[in-house]
Amino acid sequence: MTDKIVSLAELRRNSGERNARKWIAHQGIVYDVTDCPHWKKELHERLHFPGQDLTSELPEAPHKTEVFAQPCIKIIGNLAESD
Repeated sequence: MTDKIVSLAELRRNSGERNARKWIAHQGIVYDVTDCPHWKKELHERLHFPGQDLTSELPEAPHKTEVFAQPCIKIIGNLAESD
């Protein structure tokens, strides 16, 4: 795990637009999902946008947290706590 702290603004900038990487957050950890086949389009499974904290959406997903262990997913750092 890296010590990098990612601001919410930085997470939002990594939405895949203008050749940016595609980052998502879950339970305070920021992941790069750019190279994952299911994130190649603008929306993941027509439901989720990159550049967001998806913590509240995972309970409704057909997969659980083990999805973050896939080799195409890279840990970027920790999401900064909001004030």
